[in-house]
Amino acid sequence: MTRNNDKNMTDWADDFEEMDTTRKIYTISELNADIKLLLEAQFPFVWIIGEVSNFRIPASGHFYFTLKDEFSHLNAVMFRGQQRKLKFEPEDGMNITGMGRLSVYEPRGTYQIILEYMEPAGVGALQIAFEKLKARLAEEGLFDEKHKKPISFLPQKIALITSPSGAVVHDMLNIINRRFPNMHIQIFPVKVQGDGAEDEIVVALELLNKTTDADVAILARGGGSLEDLQAFNAERVARSVFGSLIPVISAVGHETDYTITDFVADLRAPTPSAAAELAVPVKNELLRMVNDNFVALEYRICNVIERFRRNLTDLAKGMVDPKKRVQDWRLRLDDFASRLSRNFVMLLDRKKEQHKWWLDRLVALSPEPQIHNINLIIEQYLYKILKTFNKEFENKSARLRELSARLETLSPIAILERGYSITRTIPDSKVVRNPRMVSINQDLEVMVAKGTLTCRIKGKSENGPKNI
Repeated sequence: MTRNNDKNMTDWADDFEEMDTTRKIYTISELNADIKLLLEAQFPFVWIIGEVSNFRIPASGHFYFTLKDEFSHLNAVMFRGQQRKLKFEPEDGMNITGMGRLSVYEPRGTYQIILEYMEPAGVGALQIAFEKLKARLAEEGLFDEKHKKPISFLPQKIALITSPSGAVVHDMLNIINRRFPNMHIQIFPVKVQGDGAEDEIVVALELLNKTTDADVAILARGGGSLEDLQAFNAERVARSVFGSLIPVISAVGHETDYTITDFVADLRAPTPSAAAELAVPVKNELLRMVNDNFVALEYRICNVIERFRRNLTDLAKGMVDPKKRVQDWRLRLDDFASRLSRNFVMLLDRKKEQHKWWLDRLVALSPEPQIHNINLIIEQYLYKILKTFNKEFENKSARLRELSARLETLSPIAILERGYSITRTIPDSKVVRNPRMVSINQDLEVMVAKGTLTCRIKGKSENGPKNI
């Protein structure tokens, strides 16, 4: 056996020496590069699902983490440029669905997936459309509380918009009949999922508002996936619910399910059964409350009547005969009338006396006598003034005549009229009183009664001597 082994070893060595002449030897970098090219060519883009672990964000801002399932794991990276498309924050333990390309990190010889897109597992185009529609309708104000219509406490008629088959409609009917038997219920059968569901719900809401005899409507279906609830996330259904004149209770899915209809409806119920309970009260409880209120009201009315009866009895005891009371009031009325008449007459007499006193005082203080006396005094003063003026005028006239005569006598003109003249020098007009004031051949002005003369001195004398 040992001999056979040695022979095999020798044969293998010979074969290896023969292969050594044709073999290709890779460096580590070359091998990793070829593997990278092979992977990227074979898997350009792949979709992958897995659980996030070892999630970290270095200073570069890129996401580095590991994707794993029950049996294996894979390194993953999402560069910073692709993160702007994300609608969520990845974290450890989260299941995600991503799309990327496989690659090899050559320095370490490890392969990884470089993700271009990533979303939480199970959230796809429907969820994105749901969020966009929800945001747009919220911005338009369709979710505002001011638009919510109040739900009737005790409706006369309830409309159920749901599938005619299945447990939902039977549960609601059972609950409504149990809480309020003989309640008028109208069912609008519609498809709640699949093709045509959206159209049937919109038509049912339009028909509901045409009849307008229901007090409240319940739009209901059981739970399901996002795809199953798609009809209740449709914009047409949401706007039909918002525009409904009749209040709408939305009861779609389970307690954790939310649809666009839940936000638009006037009231959201966590389940169809809860919607039935919210729509109607318990009839027996209402009857008990009515009976209790009736008993309490009857008790209070009886107490009030009894209290008024006692008060009436007490008042009756204190009352006298009405006829006698009327007579007493009649006597008092006559007495008041007599006293009022006397007081009025006395007041009238007092006012007359006051009026006469004021009238006499007014007459006594009348200005007419004073005006008459003042007029007499003024006439006397005027007479005295006129008499004094005439006398003074006569005196002044006589004095004027006397002075005028004296003035006439002393007037130079009168003197000139008697033949006298006045001689004045030329040109200084000095009156010549003395021959010494003039000289021979000097011109003089001689004033006479009817004019003036210009003369020249030929000679002069003073007290007899000539030409002095």
